[in-house]
Amino acid sequence: MEHVHGLGVDPADGFLYAATHYGVFRVPERGAAARVANRFQDTMGFTIGADSRFYGSGHPDLRLEPDLPVRLGLIISEDRAETWQPASLAGEADFHALEVRDEVVIGWDSTTGSLLASSDGGVSWQERSSLVVQDIAVHPLDTERIAVTTNTGLELSSDGGRSFQLLDAPAGASLVSWSSADRLVLATVDGDVHHSRDDGATWESTGNMGGRPQALLDVGGALYAARPGAVVQSDDGGRTWRTRVVTSG
Repeated sequence: MEHVHGLGVDPADGFLYAATHYGVFRVPERGAAARVANRFQDTMGFTIGADSRFYGSGHPDLRLEPDLPVRLGLIISEDRAETWQPASLAGEADFHALEVRDEVVIGWDSTTGSLLASSDGGVSWQERSSLVVQDIAVHPLDTERIAVTTNTGLELSSDGGRSFQLLDAPAGASLVSWSSADRLVLATVDGDVHHSRDDGATWESTGNMGGRPQALLDVGGALYAARPGAVVQSDDGGRTWRTRVVTSG
């Protein structure tokens, strides 16, 4: 279980999943994580929709699927990562970041450096802007409001990603999550966790996750994160953290 690209919680049963360089893992409350379907697919841009669909991108496990293109484009699973179906842009796009709100999908394609948007569940796409994105968060009630972390910091769009404004956010902004309208969560490269309750205008520092973040997720007030060596969880806004599973990197 090496290098976590993304985390997701299935709303149907509350189980935590971690997408890694070598497959998707189901992470229990206690005990070892289990690789789903024994698939070593390099699953990137991983996220789970409100309908329990899994979304991802990345590169195939060529042992199992030798005929798939090296860039998977957008892929979707309706059986919790047991199988994946191509949705669009197969052979073209490599989404390193994805966010889903109902039928709206926002993704950053590392191949072209473009932020893309879909309003039909990922079937068709529009290019919205060109910038280097590390992470994406979409406002839960307004899909025109999109926060991204870039090499300059945290930036906010109010027009669906067509233009962005640099926010006065904590230095070293790395990952961002926006699960409720009144809480935007930010993690820095040092592992510091900050909350904003006014769309990024002001920030409160709450704690540190213990290392450079690889993935960040806020679900119903619980924070999940991946850092080198572990997937961790905080139930008090990032003040304290407990290990969910040990990883190899």
